[in-house]
Amino acid sequence: MRIFKFGGASVKDAEGVKNVVEVLRQTGHDNTLLVVSAMGKITNAMEAVVNTYFEDKAKLLPILQEAIDYHHAILTDLFENPGHPIYKKVKTLFDEVQGFLAWNKSPKYNFVYDQVVGYGELVSTTIISAYLNEIGITNNWLDVRDFIKTDNSYRDVSVNWEKTQERVSQKIDTKKLNITQGFLGSDDNNFTTTLGREGSDYTAAILAYCLNADSVTIWKDVPGVLNADPRYFKETQLLNNISYREAIELAFYGASVIHPKTLQPLQQKEIPLHVKSFIHPKDAGTTVGRGVGIEPKVPCFIVKKDQVLMKLSSLDFSFIVEDSISALFKLFHDHRMKVDLIQNSAISFSVCVDNRFGRLQELLQLLRSRFNVVCQEGVSLYTIRHFDEKAITSLQNGHEILLEQRGKETLQLVVKSPSPSTAKC
Repeated sequence: MRIFKFGGASVKDAEGVKNVVEVLRQTGHDNTLLVVSAMGKITNAMEAVVNTYFEDKAKLLPILQEAIDYHHAILTDLFENPGHPIYKKVKTLFDEVQGFLAWNKSPKYNFVYDQVVGYGELVSTTIISAYLNEIGITNNWLDVRDFIKTDNSYRDVSVNWEKTQERVSQKIDTKKLNITQGFLGSDDNNFTTTLGREGSDYTAAILAYCLNADSVTIWKDVPGVLNADPRYFKETQLLNNISYREAIELAFYGASVIHPKTLQPLQQKEIPLHVKSFIHPKDAGTTVGRGVGIEPKVPCFIVKKDQVLMKLSSLDFSFIVEDSISALFKLFHDHRMKVDLIQNSAISFSVCVDNRFGRLQELLQLLRSRFNVVCQEGVSLYTIRHFDEKAITSLQNGHEILLEQRGKETLQLVVKSPSPSTAKC
């Protein structure tokens, strides 16, 4: 049994869907489970629907119509017959979105977000499943919410592994070609939950773990795992092999190719992970598996944009000790701030956090009641794994360094944004 995961870039239009078919024809599709994301940037579009719902309901339908029109254009490119049943299926899914927003009484943003945003995945897999059947590749469409069970911490849930294992192992016929959604699950009340942005990779890993899959392949628009993001760095290099441990380190620091939670279930059962190009499916790509380090061993660059750097100091110049630090981390947790870097002295505490849930102002109000706080938004956090002097110099030149932290294998720099130009590895 193989798990193939296709992200939004691979199915952003009709040609992308047809290319998925080409990948399946070149690699085979027996005993395969496809995990597919929302098409293109539709997750962003559905987030805009949620934001408009809370900010200005009068503008809601035009915003939603943009998402409907985007998918309709793909449908007309794939299905010449306007009477094909797929048109009605897609309309029904968007009618469900409108229906939910009409009757919903919950004021909780995260709950509404999970009920709405996941329709991107439901629509994309419905379209692709129908197209595969249309061209003779018989497949079974699965609603992943029937299989992956979670708690109700909407937008950032934890998986109930026992319930998920039971449902997956009993209800998925691994002899067929199956297609399902990434990113989604459901709670005990069968409300939709999401695994966090980019969570489709994690979905693939969860299903692979529960099915004892032979491998997971993530199909990307890059040749594999590179030593840096080509959007921000020049002269990137393909990593041929990476150990689970090294990949977890890279993911922890923010490498965008692999979702941070993806590797843990795969490592437990030593299921290899392949990252390959959907443009050149026969190329080797990158394999993540059991082994030592990375090959080739070169500096790896990671950047996280739009971070927040805070420097806290005690109001009375008293020491910041264990009790204070414990209270700080509880506040970060309660406000769902991901802590990316910390550095402390006797009377000060510096922390770089990711304000992904937009709760910074709430947090700052509480912090300022207990500490002197200097806050700088919009900074960038650069991490270099396996750094050398050339790699350090390439980042330091032209950047205003706000904070530096160095270990044996890893260097982290918080720099003032915007960066002046594309950095060179």
